[in-house]
Amino acid sequence: MNTPDRQWKTIMELYVEKENKRLRRGFTTGTCAAAAACGAAQALLSEGQMLPCEIKIQTPKGIQAKIPVESIRIQEEGVLCSVRKDSGDDPDVTDGTMICALVQKLEGQSQTVIVDGGRGVGRLTKPGLACQVGEAAINPIPRKMIETEVRKVAGQLGYKGGLHVEISVPEGEALAEKTFNPKLGIVGGLSILGTSGIVEPMSEQALIDTIKVEINMKKAAGVEYLVVTPGNYGETFLKETRNLDQLDYVKCSNFIGDTLSYLKEQDFKGVLLAGHIGKLVKVAAGMMNTHSKYGDRRMETLAEHAALAGVSQPQICQIRECVTTENAAALIKGCGPEMEKRIYDSLLREIKANMDRQVNGCLQTEVILFSSKYGYLGETPGTGQFLLRAQASGGK
Repeated sequence: MNTPDRQWKTIMELYVEKENKRLRRGFTTGTCAAAAACGAAQALLSEGQMLPCEIKIQTPKGIQAKIPVESIRIQEEGVLCSVRKDSGDDPDVTDGTMICALVQKLEGQSQTVIVDGGRGVGRLTKPGLACQVGEAAINPIPRKMIETEVRKVAGQLGYKGGLHVEISVPEGEALAEKTFNPKLGIVGGLSILGTSGIVEPMSEQALIDTIKVEINMKKAAGVEYLVVTPGNYGETFLKETRNLDQLDYVKCSNFIGDTLSYLKEQDFKGVLLAGHIGKLVKVAAGMMNTHSKYGDRRMETLAEHAALAGVSQPQICQIRECVTTENAAALIKGCGPEMEKRIYDSLLREIKANMDRQVNGCLQTEVILFSSKYGYLGETPGTGQFLLRAQASGGK
């Protein structure tokens, strides 16, 4: 059976409401791999009598997945079944990707099911993830889903022997370059993921989970002091201006509070938050998620700290009326070196205080602040000590 020209779509049409939009859920790579394995097992164990056009499996979330079969090929070594991943309205890099499963009989191995990765499925080279070093990057829940589905088919068709399932993703190696996999030490392809089996559209939780995975990798490597930056700019700034290439970095995007809380949970000893004034001024305002949809208050906060430092009322009003933090930084610079330092010291104290509240004082927190135009703006007093400790701990 081969239907390359057929228009594909998932039968499941479940929607969620987010930000006044109706968005469709999709399926994880784990669900697709389990469906492909189920289809291949049906064709193999029925000796070609069952060639399903659609696979129905139960996801861990309790939602039944109905996934169209893209193709089934009966080969000398077994049966290869392919399905196409549908991410719903969550536009990830794997949307539309073919997920394949080759199922073979294992003679003499009663009721054994072995699941492995083939072409386009990555393998782990570093500890700290859910799988062991050297294993295919098929996470425990998808692995269990695959085993459950093929065992169910074997039971239905009265097969008592063993089965070998090889999951492959033909485009996986190229697509993996667009993911965190190379950085996490997963080489050769994508990971087969998913805890619920369902992709929630535009999920912030998926981004937070990715950050947590990277933190887990650092922890497993023995890192105790971590540098957190909202984006690439913070890491580049420290490496180019302070020669801090040997530190351990994690990007947290807007999720500063979630990242700090997880560092506390994982018993790290210290964190240095390095970022642009436009992002970190929000932390001074108490915003631990710095996405614009949660608020702004950048200029109000800068004007407040200028007032605390003793800036004149007309200058405070000018800062308050600025459109960008770079414009405000220019006005602050115009106040003179001594006043500029007082403003940024005040701002840094407040950022650190909010970080300390987030981690309940359980780890050392420090801050480095910079501007695109003016570069280094300041740092908290303990930053030098933090850097010495981080370099001495040698997590890498």
